[in-house]
Amino acid sequence: MSQDNLTKLECTVCHRINYHTFKNKKKLKNRLEMKKFCTWCGKHQVHKETK
Repeated sequence: MSQDNLTKLECTVCHRINYHTFKNKKKLKNRLEMKKFCTWCGKHQVHKETK
């Protein structure tokens, strides 16, 4: 796996980067959006892909 496929996921509430994941850029054109657990908020929040 190369570093150019690595993406950061940021919490939409507190705006902290909590997760790093890989993304297939050939298949997924728009930004990734997942509901993950935020350790700073203490509950599940929507996390969006950042640059």
